[in-house]
Amino acid sequence: MQYKYVVLTNTTIGAFMSQLDANIVLISLPTMLKPSQLPGTTVFDGIWIIMGYTLVTATTLLTIGRLGDIFGRVRLYNFGFAVFTVGSGLCSVAPDGTFLVFMRLVQGVGAALILSNNAAILTDAFPVTERGKALGINQIAGVAGSILGLVGGGFLTTLLGWRSIFWINLAPGIFATVWAYMKLKDLGPRPVGERLDPLGNVLFGGGLLVFLLGLTLSAITGWSYDKDLLMVGGLVTLGLFAFVEARVKSPMIDVRLFRIRAFAAGALANLLTSISRSSFSLILVFYFQGVLLYSALESGILLLPFAIAFVIIGPLSGYLSDRIGPRRLTTFGMVLSAVSFLFFSTLPSGVPYTTLVLPMILTGVGGGMFFAPNVAAIMNSVPPAQRGVASGVSSTLFSVGSLLSLGVLFAIFGESVPLSALQDIFAGVAPPSGSLSIGLFVDAMHLAFIVMAVLSLLAAIPASQTGSRPKETVIYRNESFSG
Repeated sequence: MQYKYVVLTNTTIGAFMSQLDANIVLISLPTMLKPSQLPGTTVFDGIWIIMGYTLVTATTLLTIGRLGDIFGRVRLYNFGFAVFTVGSGLCSVAPDGTFLVFMRLVQGVGAALILSNNAAILTDAFPVTERGKALGINQIAGVAGSILGLVGGGFLTTLLGWRSIFWINLAPGIFATVWAYMKLKDLGPRPVGERLDPLGNVLFGGGLLVFLLGLTLSAITGWSYDKDLLMVGGLVTLGLFAFVEARVKSPMIDVRLFRIRAFAAGALANLLTSISRSSFSLILVFYFQGVLLYSALESGILLLPFAIAFVIIGPLSGYLSDRIGPRRLTTFGMVLSAVSFLFFSTLPSGVPYTTLVLPMILTGVGGGMFFAPNVAAIMNSVPPAQRGVASGVSSTLFSVGSLLSLGVLFAIFGESVPLSALQDIFAGVAPPSGSLSIGLFVDAMHLAFIVMAVLSLLAAIPASQTGSRPKETVIYRNESFSG
């Protein structure tokens, strides 16, 4: 087997596992929140079972990307598989919601080690004319993991309990860790004189954490002066982070990358797309299990049209982007996503499931058209020595977008639906007879979909600036970027 296909196979396992775990937890969350499963677990715990994982990933991706550029991407990638596997085992024995949140943080570190180096290792191994196809295949694996996470997670949760969803990471995690250690090698050049940025890391991670704490606490317990201060403090800290990054010698985010138009456009489109789309499956999971009272398995099966459409279009769009460039694909994908979200925002509570199939397919097609071409555009736009940082920036912005998407979603629901009713809906418990909570929940869903549509249209603007043809970017002796 040619080395590039060894790389593709191993990194594909990494993409598969990370997406599998994300959707397995998502589909199983209503079960976890039942009083009989994790005693004392609240809606706030449930939010952070999802958000804690993403927060750790978002706040460590850039540092790990820099470490990968300095010390070797493969070394950190291998370690990531081991950490992720150990974290999965610890999640499966969680006695309460608090312990599970902390073990999800361990998983998040492992995921960051994998994701921050995945695309860079893949990009190093493939020539520029094949990267879109390779990244598309990698994307298929991620979406295939999403499909199995939805269906397999529902199946395992229904038959064996939610703890079983973490067991299935163990065997592939061990195999991939050993295989990566034995077969993968670093091909990309390493920059000279690079340093870490500990102050930038503290400001970025701390600011994001404080802002999201204020936002989620406000969503659950209501808006108040002290929570507003948390949010303002988080934003001020993030502003200070931006100020520091423009002045330190080795910043956490290399601002020179944003001088490349294709990179800046692709990164911004990635952020906006993540904010607009990351809550989509979670909304439908709560709707199917909390409003229509389907089981976890049934809910996973009902989400298949979305996932299958994504899986079919993803590799095709990656293949096409190698030939016609990413611009038309990414732009149309976001416009199509906006149309699908507007479709969802008009549907009444009692609509037949068959009516939901078309907008789910449109959402999957829109996402499939966007992601592989956009990743290829980002990775092709930067010099080889900076691909680890570029991959880390791209993945960080996507993770930050996911966090903001979840925070905005829970803020909308928390403002619209009483906390007790929200707890019942999130746990899949039937509301009392005559309760108005279902109507309020559906109204909140409609508002969330309108917000998602607007953000998708905004994402189409930078997506239209990502470049029309794939090309290699070089770095000159004076370290300035071209593109």
